[in-house]
Amino acid sequence: MLTDLQKKQVAAWVGEGLSLAQIQTKIGEDFGVSMTYMDVRFLVDDLDLELQDAASAEKPTEEKTATAAPEPPAGAPEETVPAQDAAPGAGGVSLSTDAVQIPGVIASGDVTFSDGVRGKWLIDQSGRPGLAEFPEGYRPPQTDMPEFQQKLVAELRKLGLA
Repeated sequence: MLTDLQKKQVAAWVGEGLSLAQIQTKIGEDFGVSMTYMDVRFLVDDLDLELQDAASAEKPTEEKTATAAPEPPAGAPEETVPAQDAAPGAGGVSLSTDAVQIPGVIASGDVTFSDGVRGKWLIDQSGRPGLAEFPEGYRPPQTDMPEFQQKLVAELRKLGLA
């Protein structure tokens, strides 16, 4: 499906710490090839590549632990808007929506909290929000949650889901 040169580019994206959803988007934009999330997952596996946590590649684990805050209350939304609002680590929450949704979810995307830690947000078919692909035990900064919730609501409205 992809040429050897394209596979090398995918390997470079994995090395940069891009998520599967980001790689999926880049394959579509850069190569003009439409792939499902699972196709990308299988491609990464077939190439014997290991996804990295971009945040841990940028910061030592001890520093991330020191900046982590308690988890937000249950039921707090965890998703949102294409973010051009703030750069990671600049005190803002950055969000984007996946062009192709993960199977079994209504909406999903990427989120970067003010401490620079990146992961995925999603809303399952029952309307429950969730976070994924974050370092084990990570808790977003409590001060980020109001901004995160506002952006989530705005994005869900754009998608016609709120």
